[in-house]
Amino acid sequence: MNFEKIYDVIVAGGGHAGCEAALAAARMGAKTLLLTSTIDSIAQMSCNPAIGGLAKGNLVKDMDALGGEIAKNIDDACIQFQMLNSKKGAAAKSSRGQADKKIYIMRMINTLMSQSNLEVKQGEASKIYIKNNEVYGIGNIWGEDFKCKKAIICTGTFLNGKVFIGETSFPAGRTYEKPSIELSKSLKELGFTVIRLKTGTPARIDIRTIDFSKLEVYEMGGEKIPFSFENESFKLPQIKCYATYTNEETHKIVKENIHRSIYYNSADKGIGPRYCPSMEDKIAKFPERTRHQIILEREGGSSNEVYPNGFSTSLPVDAQIKAYRTIKGLENCQLIRPAYAIEYEAFQPTILYPSYETKIIKGLYFAGQINGTSGYEEAACQGLMAGINAVLSIDNKEPFILGRNESYIGVLTDDLITKGVDEPYRMFTSRGEYRLHLREDNAEYRLIEYGYKYGLISKTRYERFILEKERVYNEVERFRNETIRLKDNKEKLEKNNISLDRGLSIYEFLKRPETNIDMIYDMELTTLTGRAAKQVETIIKYSGYISLQEEEIKKYKSLEDKKIPDDFDYSNIAGLRREYREKLSKIKPKTLGQALRIPGMSISAVSILEIAINKEKRNNG
Repeated sequence: MNFEKIYDVIVAGGGHAGCEAALAAARMGAKTLLLTSTIDSIAQMSCNPAIGGLAKGNLVKDMDALGGEIAKNIDDACIQFQMLNSKKGAAAKSSRGQADKKIYIMRMINTLMSQSNLEVKQGEASKIYIKNNEVYGIGNIWGEDFKCKKAIICTGTFLNGKVFIGETSFPAGRTYEKPSIELSKSLKELGFTVIRLKTGTPARIDIRTIDFSKLEVYEMGGEKIPFSFENESFKLPQIKCYATYTNEETHKIVKENIHRSIYYNSADKGIGPRYCPSMEDKIAKFPERTRHQIILEREGGSSNEVYPNGFSTSLPVDAQIKAYRTIKGLENCQLIRPAYAIEYEAFQPTILYPSYETKIIKGLYFAGQINGTSGYEEAACQGLMAGINAVLSIDNKEPFILGRNESYIGVLTDDLITKGVDEPYRMFTSRGEYRLHLREDNAEYRLIEYGYKYGLISKTRYERFILEKERVYNEVERFRNETIRLKDNKEKLEKNNISLDRGLSIYEFLKRPETNIDMIYDMELTTLTGRAAKQVETIIKYSGYISLQEEEIKKYKSLEDKKIPDDFDYSNIAGLRREYREKLSKIKPKTLGQALRIPGMSISAVSILEIAINKEKRNNG
């Protein structure tokens, strides 16, 4: 072959996973190429134009602490911010930002185009070149071949994708963008076995045909805190969203037309997400419900397109129009784009190492929806980790693997490679065992050391954080030792309806549920404000719970610290059932902790495994 150019890392796919993978690799000094089918669609928000949400906001904050780009991108494009669970405590809070789609895309394109060590080329990847079971190049549909040391595949929903609208279906990766057929063939030829998954998106409604006078404003709660720890505020003005509801007439029309959806009635359709069902699924699975909430979210400050969040469907277009028009405020609505369902290929993520390198082909990494996940945030964090690990592998360094106790990224990674998927995987806070530790507000405290170590966090930012951290912990310690003088603060305590019969340390005072850090500031007992002050408050208020969780993390680490050799032979372990041997051989867990999390694995089986590992170590001296 005639290679036009040689790269350290090639990233195939310009979605949210591909963007983070390419930026991470380039920022770590690797000569990187991003291949994408259409440059204008880089970082496309093909479904809801929002970043964050429950647990997803945590992923975005964690990526920012590691040096990812997604947090800065949404901060610059955010037109409507919401702090979810704002009254449920620090561990439950999660950020969500609605984006101006065009601004979001253009900012990411500009970031990629201006990044040193990174080239962006339009040309759909179609072929993976392998020699001695190791990747060495990528070809595109125009006949260009590019040599590389590592390749990261981030195909989103494009891998052999197919769109369904009513009685019509056609090959597509997104509505009318062509799917990736040749790359699918290439991966199958390499021995990868596919699974078919599906997702869907609502129609887009012309804002000029909505009667907002009939609708209620969807109130947004909580503080307006940017996603990136480097930003102080959002750049764009905030836009209102509105709430409305389906009704019995809506449901009647859906039922009457459901037989016209070839996708919904297909016997061999792909597996869809339970947590984000189509309107057909909602009506079929919850027949007792007489209405479902729909949130009308604008797709941009200058866009006429409105996203009816909560009403995805694969009904024919005429039935979609009838159904939408039964909803209050949408009686005369016009659809700019119809709703549709899309089915695509993915691979069981159990074929991956925790670094996101495939077990089948050395140097080949998968990230994003190709691994059976759903969501921009889930895809982006995989891309970030794959990009970092691809560069580390080039330098023969140990892979970067986050534990379940360190980040929701670690939870996601471990869930994927250990358990696999039986539906599109979405991150929930309930998936994390250490939720109080994995808060949004302390992402830098948990992860910035890694970002700085790998060259993704600037020295200026790192030094700012170290100074803040020092001030926070010094203040916590000072609060332990300094007493609130009742005489000096009587008036201010009474103003806040707080009665004290004795002097308390500031620390004891702040632990009380009716107090907060603002009261301490008001009494002139601290000079800290903003993020640092809130961190002090959280550390003190949750100190007892945090201590308990730290003890749990120590127990977790005791199993995670017990490594399993990469070449360990499970086939001859005496006393271990064949079922367990087969599961261990397939997953190839890195630690005893991961082995215990394999579905169906018992504690006794892991105990036998530990004995066998210790025996082999003794025999090998």
